[in-house]
Amino acid sequence: MLIPEKIGVIGAGSWGTTLADLLAKKGHDVTLWAYEPELVVEMARTRYNSIFLPGISLSPVLKFTNLLQEAVADKGLLLFVVPSQVTRRVVKNALPFMSPSAIIVSASKGIEVDTLMTVSQVYRELLPHELYANFSALSGPSFAREVAQEMPTAVAVASERGDIARKVQQIFNTRKFRVYTNNDVAGVELGGAIKNVIAIAAGISDGLGFGHNTRAALITRGLAEMTRLGRALGAKEATFAGLAGMGDLVLTCTGDLSRNRTVGMQLGQGRRLAEILGEMRMVAEGVKTTESAYNLAARLKVEMPITEKVYEVLYQDKPAREAVLELMTRDLKAEDY
Repeated sequence: MLIPEKIGVIGAGSWGTTLADLLAKKGHDVTLWAYEPELVVEMARTRYNSIFLPGISLSPVLKFTNLLQEAVADKGLLLFVVPSQVTRRVVKNALPFMSPSAIIVSASKGIEVDTLMTVSQVYRELLPHELYANFSALSGPSFAREVAQEMPTAVAVASERGDIARKVQQIFNTRKFRVYTNNDVAGVELGGAIKNVIAIAAGISDGLGFGHNTRAALITRGLAEMTRLGRALGAKEATFAGLAGMGDLVLTCTGDLSRNRTVGMQLGQGRRLAEILGEMRMVAEGVKTTESAYNLAARLKVEMPITEKVYEVLYQDKPAREAVLELMTRDLKAEDY
């Protein structure tokens, strides 16, 4: 028997809106916070998010607000789905209103540019100990639109506490949205972050007109980079063979709904990054994550050649075809992870 939870969802992009709708349709008491006041008015009036999730009718019982306090106060579970680069600011602003017993779920995917912290490290720094003990990270191969259309999807939730992971699993799981538990927070969130960088590389390859061979090589060697960085940060290698690692990597590198792959494709076709981003309302997390992953790898002395070349294309105007040639003509070596 379902015990309804009072839930605040912070962030009304495509993924936040989708998860808020899923939870509301399951019977929970859900309030969705949007940064844009005009979006709150639209969603309350029409039951559609025309900006970030067009064409999807939202639950009639889902509530909307532009007031962070209203979304956060007295909630048993808080789901943060804001871009990783604004996570620190939003969590700081929300913290005074959080219940000390609230379960915290992060569905943001990235690495903070200024500090090179993972999202969980940001939460660990900001939250009181008793609140961070309730922290979990949700990730996996999941395009928001397909989840909103109730296509079968499987994801993972990771927490240092098994009881918290199981609680989140029970709250989110539906007949079409299957949730697995995991205790490797670092691995789950790194998989969700680095896959966006490799997806840009895969998009560049597609934009240049290369084939399936090239994409398969990028995915496989991208997994090696993800695993090496994860190992350096204490993650479990097995995690990268799972939903939050290989699963999300394959989806984001091959799916037409991938914003990061789309950015890469347009770069491969010769467009400038500023022009591409100027036309996008939704965030392609991989652009900023490329910068932070590149710098984090340098700090930790982790070899990440694909990430390095994506960085040079994005931030040093290296021609995409030249970057691919440099990857293919590196010194020969044994295959390793």
